[in-house]
Amino acid sequence: MAASALYKAPDVAGYGDVPYEEKARLFDLVKADLRYPDYLYGCYECGICVAVCPSARFYDFSPRRVAQAAAREDVELIYQQMQEDIWECSQCFSCLRCPRGNNPGGIITIMREVAVNNGLASAREALEGYSRIIYKIMSTGTQVSPDMLQPDAFPDWGPEVKDVSDNLDLWRRALPPETLHTTRTGWDVAPRTLVELYLIWFETGALDMIKGVDEGLHMILEEVMEERLEEEGVER
Repeated sequence: MAASALYKAPDVAGYGDVPYEEKARLFDLVKADLRYPDYLYGCYECGICVAVCPSARFYDFSPRRVAQAAAREDVELIYQQMQEDIWECSQCFSCLRCPRGNNPGGIITIMREVAVNNGLASAREALEGYSRIIYKIMSTGTQVSPDMLQPDAFPDWGPEVKDVSDNLDLWRRALPPETLHTTRTGWDVAPRTLVELYLIWFETGALDMIKGVDEGLHMILEEVMEERLEEEGVER
């Protein structure tokens, strides 16, 4: 049964301005994922997933609530979770200890992908701080450099991020000598490797997901990598 045909519960999640049909459409996309039947079998409400969940210790977050909403096909609550709760999951999959065989982390993975692919505001906000990381991976083959650790970009990383940001010169001096005490990469990545990484992202649809979240970043990546493709003699 399509989610849009289900009982339309009153809006209790604070997103009454979004048409119910749109919420149902997104939930239908979640359920249509081939992984979904293997991630949800029914909740005993034993609470084991919450007890072992590290995110539940720091946020008003419950993997059990996600599994229950999916099992009940609660369209309104599922939409609220896609806009809020799912971004608090650390994706550690401790919840796999569920005696019923549920995988709340897996359900959340699908919900996140649907949120990103459909341009939900929550996806844009949650991934905003990672745009520089994505660009750095594609342009240098590495991930985080010290100057990227800023409180405004990673507010969920705690007070230590501000300490790192305020003392960058000190941390740079603690880096291995081959980095020249700067934020330059500590190793060289072959251009061919970067091209292969780009092609993987292109073929798997990762670049389309990036475009949906940050079109400006996508444009920059296209320009940078098109030049690399030409240099390596590779055609898409």
